Amino acid sequence: MQINTNTLAMQAQRQLEKSSNSLTRTLARLSSGLRINSAMDDAAGQASASRMDAKIRGERQGLRNLTDNASMLQVTEGALAKVSDMLQRMRELSVQAANGTLSSPDRQALQAEANQLLQGIDQIGRETEFNGQQVFSQSTTSLGGDADKRAVMDGLQLGWLEASERRIKQFYGIQGDGATMTVNLDPGTPGGTLASVSYTGTDGGGRMLGVALNVEMADFTPANLPNGGSAPFYNDRVIAHEMVHAVMGRSMNITTLPTWFMEGTAEFIHGADERLAGDVAAAGGAANLVSSNALGAWASDSAHYSAAYAATRYLHQQVKQAGGSGIKDVMQALNGGATLDAAINSATKGNLATSAAFIASWNTNGAAFIGGMDLSNADTGAVGGADADGGTILTAETALDDNNASLSGANVLQGFKLDFPDIAGATGQNFFTVQSGSNAGDTLQGSVGAVNVASLGLQDLDLDKLAKFAIFHLDQALDYVSQERAKIGGMMSRLDSASQNLQSSTENASTARSRIMDADYAQETANQTRQSVLQQAGTAMLAQANSQGQHVLRLLQV
Repeated sequence: MQINTNTLAMQAQRQLEKSSNSLTRTLARLSSGLRINSAMDDAAGQASASRMDAKIRGERQGLRNLTDNASMLQVTEGALAKVSDMLQRMRELSVQAANGTLSSPDRQALQAEANQLLQGIDQIGRETEFNGQQVFSQSTTSLGGDADKRAVMDGLQLGWLEASERRIKQFYGIQGDGATMTVNLDPGTPGGTLASVSYTGTDGGGRMLGVALNVEMADFTPANLPNGGSAPFYNDRVIAHEMVHAVMGRSMNITTLPTWFMEGTAEFIHGADERLAGDVAAAGGAANLVSSNALGAWASDSAHYSAAYAATRYLHQQVKQAGGSGIKDVMQALNGGATLDAAINSATKGNLATSAAFIASWNTNGAAFIGGMDLSNADTGAVGGADADGGTILTAETALDDNNASLSGANVLQGFKLDFPDIAGATGQNFFTVQSGSNAGDTLQGSVGAVNVASLGLQDLDLDKLAKFAIFHLDQALDYVSQERAKIGGMMSRLDSASQNLQSSTENASTARSRIMDADYAQETANQTRQSVLQQAGTAMLAQANSQGQHVLRLLQV
């Protein structure tokens, strides 16, 4: 028996400390609700739980970010809805302005209201904000693209082509056969060819293949709608000229037709008295013009065009004097497959048996015929007009009835399928990024377009003189706003889906973190009971171990 080293007490103390430490950890878990209160409890589990906690907190913030952006999009969509209402009102005003019963002051009153609405759209685009930031792009790039090209496209799609085809069908009795005609807007050279019709070849019947209408933008700007260009040579007259070539190219064998006939009939559709008057004066008289510009020896100068035009009017008169309806009889015969000789012979009832006979007659009588023409009045000399046929006076402005067009857009011709170039402009976008998750790459991209008068292509809205064009442009603006609203609606749906995904992910991550970090109370309370009993037992045993020295004291007392 020894008292210097109480081994029993040391063993009891060690067991008591062990049970006390276990009880302490158990009480900590029960009081905190966590299984891991320090890395010592579970180093690997604590590391995993820390990563999960970062993910959960990041996703919760991402969810708040999505909510903020959804609110911003709601503000944007509400502003676009108001813009759409304002555009609808302006379209209503445009339809009203297009009514022929209104006077110019009436239309100007409608324009005044439209101007206020346009200012309102600019204000919405400029002042709509969320958290102090403008939601719309402030770009002024027009959705209609280049202004000059748009003006030409407007002319083609809203009157020039349809009016030209209508005149050709009415006075020449011919029409295209449904072939595709490509429209090209070429840069061109100032002072060059205004427009032309080109083709890649001909088929077995001598008809054009790969027909294209080429507009030289250098000379077609500005368009000055509705007629285009400036008096007296408006752009719609140029298009009518080229449309004659296109229609003839798809309705008859052009390989056998002389150039003077092709160009003369093209000029006659809209009249060319102004050109003829200038060339007669430049030549020193009609006789010099006829003799110096023989029909059979074509040169692409103004004088030859004038001579061909006058000769075509002469042929028109010769057919009418023979009891026919004029150049229309010749055109319809060519459309039926006849040669030019046969067509002239048939139309003049044999008075002019061949095209050569006609040219001989023209050479003899052309100067006198031109001398009998009134080249100074307002009528252009167009077929069907006052000078050529005793009809309505057709001035440079009214030769083509553009305002009476009934169609618009890409399908304005009956005889051709049109392939227009895409000149639409890409309006500027206000891009934004949504941090939608806990990781750096968890982002969503979105954008909102520009909403202002310039970007909507409405800066030249004119209800007084161009109501029909205003309707067309407002339709384009409405389509754009509808697309923007649809885009925003899609983004809102995407944000909603992302929010639901984040909620599900956060829930699952929280569940996984709980399995690692949260205390199991059933287990821990059982543990507490066990450790408490062990602690009490250890305390009792330590007391007994400490009392062992009393036995030695009894030995010493004996």
